[in-house]
Amino acid sequence: MGITNKILVFLTALFSKKVALILIAALPIFELRLSVPLGIIKFQLPPWEVFFLSILGNMLPVIPLLLFLRWAVVRLEHIKGIGKFLKWWFDRAEKKSKAVETYGFWGLVILVAIPLPGTGAWTGCAAATLFNFKLPKALLAIFLGVIIAGVIMVFGSNGLYGVLPQLNSH
Repeated sequence: MGITNKILVFLTALFSKKVALILIAALPIFELRLSVPLGIIKFQLPPWEVFFLSILGNMLPVIPLLLFLRWAVVRLEHIKGIGKFLKWWFDRAEKKSKAVETYGFWGLVILVAIPLPGTGAWTGCAAATLFNFKLPKALLAIFLGVIIAGVIMVFGSNGLYGVLPQLNSH
């Protein structure tokens, strides 16, 4: 069983489907790219409910990340495993952030809105930190991007059914 399935089994064993969706949407890498199809396809919840729960979950870590990410990086970058991970994450965010560098606010919206690996709210927070966005501007751009990604994922979830067979294996 892969790590994704182990996390899903763990969360759904401990929490209700709705709370599990919020937590999955809050996790880096998964975010609402996993929570939306999981909620619609596996849990068979109404799409509008999955949309709102996933937006809520995806936005939960955003303010703490925007407020404390720079502080955490400065203090943790010298710790062997953590520093290596942070360097990898910020290097990846910087590579994905060409649109942010070019288009500023709207580039950040686009970075977060495209539901592909290496994009999303967590990467948006890293990009906002790299490019010194003010908190309100970063928060609004990331929120708009999360909303757009949520809409894309809700409408795309039926098409993802065949691509994500592991969601049906439990």
